[in-house]
Amino acid sequence: MQIVFMGTPDFAVPTLKSLIENKHNVLSVITQPDRPFGRKRIKTAPPVKKFALEHNIPVLQPESVKNEDFIDTIRELKPDLFVVAAFGQILPRALLDIPFFGAINVHASLLPKYRGAAPIQWAIINGEEYTGVTTMWMDEGMDTGDIFLSDSIKIQMDWTSEDLSRELSMLGADLIIETIEYIEGNSIIRLPQEEEHATYAPILKKQDGKINWNKNTLEIHNLIRGLNPWPYAYTIKDSNEIKLIRSKIYKTGGEGNPGKFMGIVKDEGFLVGTADGCLLIQELHEAGKRRMTALDYLKGHPLKEGEYFADA
Repeated sequence: MQIVFMGTPDFAVPTLKSLIENKHNVLSVITQPDRPFGRKRIKTAPPVKKFALEHNIPVLQPESVKNEDFIDTIRELKPDLFVVAAFGQILPRALLDIPFFGAINVHASLLPKYRGAAPIQWAIINGEEYTGVTTMWMDEGMDTGDIFLSDSIKIQMDWTSEDLSRELSMLGADLIIETIEYIEGNSIIRLPQEEEHATYAPILKKQDGKINWNKNTLEIHNLIRGLNPWPYAYTIKDSNEIKLIRSKIYKTGGEGNPGKFMGIVKDEGFLVGTADGCLLIQELHEAGKRRMTALDYLKGHPLKEGEYFADA
């Protein structure tokens, strides 16, 4: 199969790797332009670009896939199929019409749930027990095309969005090969999405991470997990932003003291009150300081039981 691959972050790399290992001819890799990254804002290549160059695959990085010269370049490749995984741009009809078979997207949710840019994070934030990967035929909408195949996975309670992304990326890498085998065997599957069951996973903003300690323990724990490694859940203490990296459900089912320091758990961390109990804080990152354990934080910021750790 002659394939043009489109993808950008770490999630997309296993799918590209799987295509190569299964002897598909990847004509070109399309990815987002290099962007400033990290505290020093150093211009950095996307993970997919790095992987493609290591395998001597030509790379294109258009600012916009609607550019006519770019579309002409892809047309000249005469691909059989586009495979797309977390690319980051919506493809116009002029591009979708190029490949012989069409375009297949590897999407990190069980469509029609969690259409959009951040399905992995929102699945954890919303406390989903299961999620998965869907291969779908692309149209001009936001993850609205017909479903080809899907596979599910149980979300473990200690997984962050980074953990879940890694698991789903491997699931997607297997699912795309199965999907292509169906296409090559002329067994085309097109299951229209049930619009009445559609939900959305909008792009995350920093302010989505502000913790409301008046919520219950599970909701706050899920927010911390879901926003790790970006943008992180955070709280404010004495005008300083504190990102919460790791937490654990400690006590639920009662009446809590939202935002208050509730004591230490030996060798683990400290407790903060919520609407229905306590959350165990294990690791955090205060603005301008190094990342540290919760117990190390207390050495420099001693708290008394009942004192506010954060605004409530």
